[in-house]
Order: sequence, then structure tokens, then C-alpha cells
Amino acid sequence: MEGKEEDVKVGATKFPEKQPLGTSAQTHKDYKDPPPAPLFEPHELISWSFYRAGIAEFVATFLFLYISVLTVMGVDREPTKCTSVGVQGIAWAFGGMIFALVYCTAGISGGHINPAVTFGLFLARKLSLTRAVFYIIMQTLGAIAGAGVVKAFQKTQYELLGGGANYVNHGYTKGDGLGAEIVGTFVLVYTVFSATDAKRKARDSHVPILAPLPIGFAVFLVHLATIPITGTGINPARSLGAAIIYDKERAWDDQWIFWVGPFIGAALAAMYHQIVIRAIPFKSRA
Repeated sequence: MEGKEEDVKVGATKFPEKQPLGTSAQTHKDYKDPPPAPLFEPHELISWSFYRAGIAEFVATFLFLYISVLTVMGVDREPTKCTSVGVQGIAWAFGGMIFALVYCTAGISGGHINPAVTFGLFLARKLSLTRAVFYIIMQTLGAIAGAGVVKAFQKTQYELLGGGANYVNHGYTKGDGLGAEIVGTFVLVYTVFSATDAKRKARDSHVPILAPLPIGFAVFLVHLATIPITGTGINPARSLGAAIIYDKERAWDDQWIFWVGPFIGAALAAMYHQIVIRAIPFKSRA
């Protein structure tokens, strides 16, 4: 039992708890954080890897919308949820596709597949504004194309079954929907930060390999919780792509919720992870 009292006093990481606000907890680190990305990176515009990453985001978001919208339509087509995969099946489709697509594209573009994820990583200076804007454009175009292909294959069914468009369901207020999108996106983006953390990757060799799994699982769990409220957006490109192709008033009435909510949630997750969890210093120790 010796040493227990000391552990309690100084914390599990063996660093004193009386730490000046805004300073790093550790002065000597056994890992190295990547340098902050510049705000503008003009040299990216002449690099093939930059455009290759954008194409990867386009294709990944295209496939994500294609599979997920078809799954939603398949459930809505049945008179009862018991004769289909149900809400759990929809959640698995969204989470499973994110797991697979992040695994496939992480080494090329980072596997964002979501403007909210891109926005959160940009706020943490993990990528430049140039790349962030390019990613969001390609993700949005990919989502539109994915929903468009579903409609092209099944136009009548697409129109009848709502095309996987997001809106606040009956019995819930717009405030309920906004809150669900904020918290749901916070869960997702916080998981992304934790799964790709440089400190964890340096100390646990399995973390980079397993990173897509917790990200996909976070998407699955958020869908289970928020499908009854908003159909679950937490991805502005997914919501906009379905709304543009479906193009009905109901899909456009609440569209702002599926942009404002995820962006707020992503910003809060970035701040929480960088300032509280990682204690990234904004001033140096004396």
C-alpha cells in the first residue's frame, strides 16, 4: 500500500496538480506534437497530394450517402420497423460506413468525410484554411452526388420515402433538434481528437490502427440516440446533399439546424480537447 498517498497527492501522471492556468502539465514530453498548420498554404494548390485528398473526401462522402440513404429508405418502405433492420440497422449502416471509409481514406486525406470534423480540426490548427475549405466543398459535392445516384436509380421510391432528408420530427422543438445536433457532434469530434491524438499514438502502437473503430462506433451510438429527434445529422454535407436532391419544403425548413448545431458541437469539442484534456499551453511557464 506504500505510495498510494503520494499518487493521490500528485495525480496518476506524477505531475503536481498545482499547475498555472494555461500552461502545459509536462515540461519534458516523450512524444512530439505536429506543428500547427498555417492559416494559408498556397503551395498546397500546386501539389497533387492536395487534390488527391480532396478526391478521396468526395468519393468517401459519395459512398457514405449512397449506402446510408438506401438504408433509411429501406426501413421507411416497410409498414413496421419489425420487418426491416429498424433504427438499429440504420445506426449500424451509418457507423459501419464511417468505420470502413475512415479506414480507407485516413492515410490519404485524414478521413474526415464530414465538414464538422474538418471544422473542428481546423480550429485546432490540424490543417490549413485552404485545405479545410477544399475538403468541405468536396464533401458537399460528394454528398449531393451520392443522394443523386440513389434518386436516379429509384426516383419514385425516393420521392415517396423522403430521400433520407433530415428534419426535426413531430413532437420535438427546433431547440430540441439543435441541442441534439450540438451534443451528438461533440461526441463524434471529441472521439476523433482522442483517436488521433499524437500523445496516445506515440505511447500506444495500436491506437493508429484502431482509430476508425471508435469513430465509427461513436457515429453508431449518436444515431441510436438522435434518430427519433432529427434523423441524426451531425454531418452538414450529409444533410445538405439529401435536402438538395429531395428538394421539398420540409427538408429546407430545418436545414440551418444541421449546420449551426454540428459546427457549434465541433468547436466545443476542439476547445475541450485542446485546452482541458491535452492542456495545450497558450502561454509558457516562467
